[in-house]
Amino acid sequence: MLGWFKNKLRPIEARSGGSSYTTQVMTAREGYISGRRGVAELTATVQSCVSLWEGGFAMADVTGTDLLTRQHMAMTARSIALNGEAVFLLTEMGLVPATDWDVTTRNGRPRAYRVTLPEATGGRSQTVLAEEVLHLRIGSESIAPWSGSAPLRRSSLTGGMLHAVEAALAETFESAPLGSQIVPLPDTGTDDMETMRAAFKGRRGSTLVIEGVAQATAAGMNPTIGQKPDQLSPDLSKSMTDETLAAAREGILMAYGVLPSLANRAVTGPAVREAQRQLAIWTLQPIAALLADEASDKLGVKVEIDTIRPLQAFDAGGRARALSAIIKTLAEAKAADIDPAAVSGAMRMVDWER
Repeated sequence: MLGWFKNKLRPIEARSGGSSYTTQVMTAREGYISGRRGVAELTATVQSCVSLWEGGFAMADVTGTDLLTRQHMAMTARSIALNGEAVFLLTEMGLVPATDWDVTTRNGRPRAYRVTLPEATGGRSQTVLAEEVLHLRIGSESIAPWSGSAPLRRSSLTGGMLHAVEAALAETFESAPLGSQIVPLPDTGTDDMETMRAAFKGRRGSTLVIEGVAQATAAGMNPTIGQKPDQLSPDLSKSMTDETLAAAREGILMAYGVLPSLANRAVTGPAVREAQRQLAIWTLQPIAALLADEASDKLGVKVEIDTIRPLQAFDAGGRARALSAIIKTLAEAKAADIDPAAVSGAMRMVDWER
């Protein structure tokens, strides 16, 4: 009886939940550290690709639902570009993005989620069924089909190299004596030389060290020999930093479905249009189709998302020529009194579905 009384008087230990403000700060810090570790989300190349994804999804035509607004489409694109996943909770007020989530599965398919929803005073957790969650994922593995992976996670070596080169260049431009020189001057007293060295010390781009002519000519005491400044700027061309940085950037661009020619200074209009078509047709539209299927399954209505038409990611001249050829063919078929079903069958043979 006394033991039970002591247990009742024992203070209850309170622990912070998974949706606290501290957890959110730690999660944000972990994302920053993971970027420094080699994921390279902080580089301008990655952010440029993410911006292209955001713009493409924000401009997409969404039919069948009003829940997928342009703001939600842009958030979806950014989330899948950096995390490989995007989770939204279906509520009466619309879609609410989830900052964190846990999932339970059956046969590899999600059954229930514990989602953390963002709030100004700290997130709150909520347990919901899978039918109440819109979950888009790309790059899923067979061992974990309920989760996705970002393009950088699938190309971590290239991302790590890009970040390493950019970090090394940043440290070089911050610490290296760029533009500094060693200038020989006639020898004077020791105190005067020390005063001159101290006056120039630490001045970036200026004279860094002053040495006497005797020192510059190996104590030959000949004031006419060796009197030319010596550069202290490091020769980065021998380290192949330019080539390495360009190769890493091109690898990251290709991982995001962006043709490297788009980042070329000498790129022309046709190449820009081809890069735009490549991004919209082979990267954004398949992801949009995955999102449309997920929305159709969860909302119970047919949802279609088109990124090609709003981005004008097609050959306008080629389409015009194709339309002219089709009209001419239909006119000739009508003049020849060919059955419309036969014309439709002939068009299907050349991959014209409708």
